[in-house]
This record gives sequence, structure tokens and C-alpha cells, in this order.
Amino acid sequence: MQGNSILISTMEITHLPHTKINRQKWDACILNACNSLVYAESWYLDIVSPNWEALVSGDYEYVMPLPVKKKYGIAFLVQPPLTQQLGIFSSQHIDENIIEHFIQKIPYRSYHLCLNEQNPYHKGTKQPNFILDLNKDYNTLFSVYSTNTKRNIKKAHSYDMKIKTDVSANDFLEFYHTTEKNYSEPKEKVNKLVNDVVERGKATIYGAYNADYKIIAALCLLHSRQRLIYWMPVSNQEGKVTLAMFRMIDEIIQNNANSNSLFDCYGSIIPTIARFYDNFGAQLNFYYEVKRWSINDFIKRFCFWK
Repeated sequence: MQGNSILISTMEITHLPHTKINRQKWDACILNACNSLVYAESWYLDIVSPNWEALVSGDYEYVMPLPVKKKYGIAFLVQPPLTQQLGIFSSQHIDENIIEHFIQKIPYRSYHLCLNEQNPYHKGTKQPNFILDLNKDYNTLFSVYSTNTKRNIKKAHSYDMKIKTDVSANDFLEFYHTTEKNYSEPKEKVNKLVNDVVERGKATIYGAYNADYKIIAALCLLHSRQRLIYWMPVSNQEGKVTLAMFRMIDEIIQNNANSNSLFDCYGSIIPTIARFYDNFGAQLNFYYEVKRWSINDFIKRFCFWK
């Protein structure tokens, strides 16, 4: 414990602007980190937060991405889209004192960020995530599905539906943009991100097709070392009626059973969605949200413009 205190007291944390980040050392740190996540790889950050900066300790032993954004000339930090968790990454132990040290070094007055599951920071606000360990045979995994989930999967199999695991990025994006109406990010950024994760071998796109060979539901299964992340799911009305997403998730679990993978359901504070994940046997995990003088909240509360 004393040794850890000495480490923290002598830890030097440097704030690096975007152009000063050593990308080779950064990615080596992220890929070798005990809590590695694809969201923190430099190419991913370049897309979701083009001018991201960083806090770095030592020779990239500990790193923390700073997703910088500007609004009305004011710079602040905000969690990027399609990026559930960031925070501090390292191949070494990360405890709450180290996390506090990094947060105190954030060089912006306003921030609203989500740390990762291996950043235990109890001053933050708990956010739910659901994880299913796939290190069991499929029959064992299926046995803990809820009765209702088993019934829905059986019903989904009664429809004339085919599941494909090699859907192209173009087909997925065309379906996504014509079906999903609630996203606020520029179409070009979404397209760039999906194309890049596929080209880099970081995603498998699942699609459910009806008897006329038209997509009715799809999702990207994002690969992040041992994690398989349920990312960008989308269903049209036919896909919802035929319970296509139940069928696809069951197929993902079946295809990856008896592996060392974790199925990361991406989490949700919406009770019905949380129950959907729980009914597949996924276990509740938490990550922490940290916020200080959120400029987005300030603008929403006191200004009439967006």
C-alpha cells in the first residue's frame, strides 16, 4: 500500500495536444492494457473525436484520452458518440487514487465523461452494462435464458428468416440510415466509423433476411480483444414483429460458445432494454460517469438555441 502511495505521489501526468501524441506508443499501451477497449485506439478516436488530446504518465504507462469539443468558442470534454467507455488505460494496476490523480489533472473546467469498467471511481455516477461470459457450452448458456426469451427465439425460428454473418458495410449502412431515425451524428462520420471497423477486421456484421432476401434487422458485432460488443443494432417493423434480434443474439452466443470471449451488451438505463439483456443471462456490471460543469447541460438549461 505504501509503495502505491509513493507511486501516486511521484506520478507525473503530462497533457498532450493532439499533434504531440506518439500514436505508436499510445496504441501499444491500449492494446497491451489489462482493460483494453477498441474505443481508445487512436484510429477510432480520430473518427469520433478528431481533435482528441491526452493525459499521459511516464512513457505511456498510463494514458487517458481527452475527447475535446468546442461550442461557441468554448472547449470542453464530452463522451463521443458510439463510444460507451473511455477513461484510464494501463497494463498495470489502476486504483481509485490513480483515477483521482488523473481526473484532477484534466485541464478543462467542463467535462462529461464515462470511465471504463476497470476504473472504480465512487465519486462518479454508476452506469449499467451487461456482460455474458461465453466460456461455457451453448446448452449451458441457453439453459439460463428466461422462459420468455426461449419462447421468443422459438417463435423467431418459425418465420422464414435467414441469418447472415457476412453482411457488407454498405448494405448495413443503407439499411441503418433508412431505418434508424434517432441518431444525431453526421452520416459521413457514422459511415467512416463502420467502414473502418470492418476494414480493420474489428467487426462482424450480422443481418436477418426475410423470404424476399431483404434485410429486416442487423447489428455490428464489434471486436475488442476478448470482448464482442453488441453495437449499432437496428430493426425495421418486420424485424421487430418477427423477433429477429432475439434470433441474431442467440446465434452470436451459439457461434461463440466455449470461447474466452465476453459478450458485451453495451448496457442501458432503460428498464425494458436492461431486462432484454438480463433475460439472456447477462450479468450486471458498472462503469462510472464523471461530470463537472457540463456545458451541454448549461446550454440546454439557460439558452434557447442548440
